[in-house]
Amino acid sequence: MFQTPIYRNKTSGLFGMLEVIYHTIVRKARSGHRSAVIAMLLNLMQGLTMIIAFLLFFTVLGLRSSPIRGDMMLYIMTGIFVYLTHIKSVSAVMGAGGPTSSMMLHRPMNTIIAIVAAAFATLYTQIFTLVVILSVYHIAFTPITIHDPVAAMGFFLMAWFSGCAVGMIFLALSPWFPRFTSLAKTIYTRVNMLASGKMFVVNTLPASMIAMFDWNPLFHNIDQMRGAVFLHYNPQFTSVEYPIYLSLVLIMIGLMGEFFGRQHVSISWSAGR
Repeated sequence: MFQTPIYRNKTSGLFGMLEVIYHTIVRKARSGHRSAVIAMLLNLMQGLTMIIAFLLFFTVLGLRSSPIRGDMMLYIMTGIFVYLTHIKSVSAVMGAGGPTSSMMLHRPMNTIIAIVAAAFATLYTQIFTLVVILSVYHIAFTPITIHDPVAAMGFFLMAWFSGCAVGMIFLALSPWFPRFTSLAKTIYTRVNMLASGKMFVVNTLPASMIAMFDWNPLFHNIDQMRGAVFLHYNPQFTSVEYPIYLSLVLIMIGLMGEFFGRQHVSISWSAGR
């Protein structure tokens, strides 16, 4: 039990690492509740709550039909699903555990395994929520049609990947500036309630407002997602490439920052939090 496994070759080492990642993903997925089923249902209820809240919000404003030709609920879901996936990925990767985490004391656990497991556990729960809600709505209420489901899924994954990239930056900064990083993450989450663009159609915005939100990869993801979901919507002011390039840059910076922090690790970091 307390022995460090010795792998005979790179292949066995890879499979050993994948096994550790799998068990860590299961642990992360169950972190919301002792029961994995209850944890998944709680995540499902959070998504449903936000969808119902936005539906009531649009109803109060008198916007009972979708700004895009298509289903109103599908319009709301494209914003909510992408937003929740991005934000939860940021939180999961940021809280994956640094070099002073208690889990790092157990071999062969390391920070890379913790980060990968946290990211994929979030992706698993969000895909489960997406499939269940869309299936229930399609079967029980009204059939839905997605114009380009492959592209839509690609933008959904891009929202997850960009969230992981932002989370890596916060994770690299947190050992050095724990309070500032926690505050910055909260501000980023709150700002994205509006700056993500989930409440409005980008093509209808004036140029001044687009310039305010153009920095945000989630802003591009949601708009491009709606272009893939709705036949009669063509994004004109957002980019497919920008979130990809920005996420790759942030991932590289975050990995370098995490590696640098791991080389200068001190047990006093965890004691000072």
